[in-house]
Amino acid sequence: MTTGSGTASAPPEATPPAEASAAARPAAEPPPAARPPGTAGPPAARRGSYRRLSVEARRAELLTAALGLFAHRVPEDVSLDDVAAAAGASRPLVYRYFPGGKQQLYEAALRSAADELERCFEEPRSGPLSGRLSRVLDRYLAFVDEHDAGFSALLQSGSVVETSRTNAIVDEVRRTAAEEILLHLAVKEPGVRLRMMVRTWITAVEAASLIWLDEEKQPPVEELRDWLVDHFVALLTATATTDPQAARVIRAALVIEPAEGPVGRLARRVVPALGEASHLL
Repeated sequence: MTTGSGTASAPPEATPPAEASAAARPAAEPPPAARPPGTAGPPAARRGSYRRLSVEARRAELLTAALGLFAHRVPEDVSLDDVAAAAGASRPLVYRYFPGGKQQLYEAALRSAADELERCFEEPRSGPLSGRLSRVLDRYLAFVDEHDAGFSALLQSGSVVETSRTNAIVDEVRRTAAEEILLHLAVKEPGVRLRMMVRTWITAVEAASLIWLDEEKQPPVEELRDWLVDHFVALLTATATTDPQAARVIRAALVIEPAEGPVGRLARRVVPALGEASHLL
């Protein structure tokens, strides 16, 4: 939910009056409170929460704590008290850096996670295409594995803190992923069929990842990765039968594919299977 000025609000986390005044103060780190001689110091966790950190360092610390919680719990099950405890901070301090409450904190954490997810698709454009896809998927699936509950809540759009901005962040990740894959196909102006094929594959990767989590991360992640590479090759091959641009792409890609690589293994599995349907030829 947003206000008229565009500031995010957080219905599940109303700001208490005392904390609202703390939120209005400048985001500067207060010095440790002086203690009378001979008195015991605060607990270790509390001492850590008042370390002299820069504004950006403290904000990053709170975001890291929030990401750790959102990774394994759906957003509505995470409170600002949880984030404060995980960061060794106080609730008013969380409000000082995120005056919009949990909604603002969630969107900031989501933006940070989206940046990390987008980086999964960054890969040098050299070597066999299947190898590049495999490395991209290794990073993507490692992210899914680490952020299992948060990934599911994000893509299934089941969170009560979902907004148009959170949806836009997710869509941006999909667009970035598709653009990166198209760059690997070395096509300056990809046509509609090639673009559609790549976006379809990105959707399939998302769906397979969600199902994999639902199936208690089975099959093993390496098998899932290889299966998704096979899907890409199969989709590109099918598209090439009716689209000249896709046909040129796959011919160029096959030239540098090793016989013992993923595409060679797929071909050796597919050809015998097609032999069973020779009556259709």
